[in-house]
Amino acid sequence: MIELRHLRYAVAVADEGHITRAAERLGIQQPPLSQQIAKLETIVGAPLFTRLPRGVELTDAGRIFVERARGILGDVELAVEAARRHALGEQGRLAIGLTSSSAFHPLITSAIRVLGETSPEVTITLEETNTPSLVADMHAGLVDVAFVRSPRREEIGLTISRILDEDMLVALPERHPLALAAGGSQQPIPLSQLANEAFILYRRPTGPGLYDGIIAACLAAGFSPNVRHEAPRLLSTLGLVAAGLGISIIPASMAQLGTMGVAYLPLDTGNDLTAPLYLAHRSGRPSGPLRLFLEIIARDSRAYARRPAQP
Repeated sequence: MIELRHLRYAVAVADEGHITRAAERLGIQQPPLSQQIAKLETIVGAPLFTRLPRGVELTDAGRIFVERARGILGDVELAVEAARRHALGEQGRLAIGLTSSSAFHPLITSAIRVLGETSPEVTITLEETNTPSLVADMHAGLVDVAFVRSPRREEIGLTISRILDEDMLVALPERHPLALAAGGSQQPIPLSQLANEAFILYRRPTGPGLYDGIIAACLAAGFSPNVRHEAPRLLSTLGLVAAGLGISIIPASMAQLGTMGVAYLPLDTGNDLTAPLYLAHRSGRPSGPLRLFLEIIARDSRAYARRPAQP
């Protein structure tokens, strides 16, 4: 059986035109190299070199063999380099899943930017959907890593870590009395002041964690919220708020959208209401791009933990 070393031996002898010089280049003795070249010619079934008084030269069969051998060795080097770069996270693909409530968090956008700058040859794809769908996509191998708000249970085969807790804001129509009274002040308002408001919430089946957290915080503040409208995505709730149909409570990072017609005020909930952000990925040995992305998140997440809300 021909081995890669046989190809290297033949290329070295062809380059040097002399078996002794080729042996020196390869770091082996001349007799073993001569034996391996003879063995290679036996396997091929044709002489590859013509022995001359002061060296060797390729036969016609030898020229064909060495030309193909160079291509094979080149392909092997490319394969090794590609595997090495993938292991280092420099090449490959990474599918990142996001819920609509996490897509605008600065930690996530910053981490994706850093990955793109560090490994520009990594192809990044984004999938935005709800938590149950992202969990299913990770199990199916369609998504490598996902940011979710509240996994409902432990998932076999997935590693899920709580990386930070984000403050919540109240989103109101810009002409709402509370927004006008604040006059640009960033003084938190008590949650109890929203007792008589019409609430617009993200549908519970696709976002049970945030939904249940808001309901529980309102009950702790002494009232049951009047949920008048529900929307399939948090971005849709802001559209309904801008239309003047009610108020909503959202993660602070979503205020970066600056939706026209919406005012944002910080809430005083006594730390009873936050938007936890979880990082989930398939358990086991991560790919190079995933490992690098996890390192970036681990390094940067502490800087974003419980930052003050900035509407």
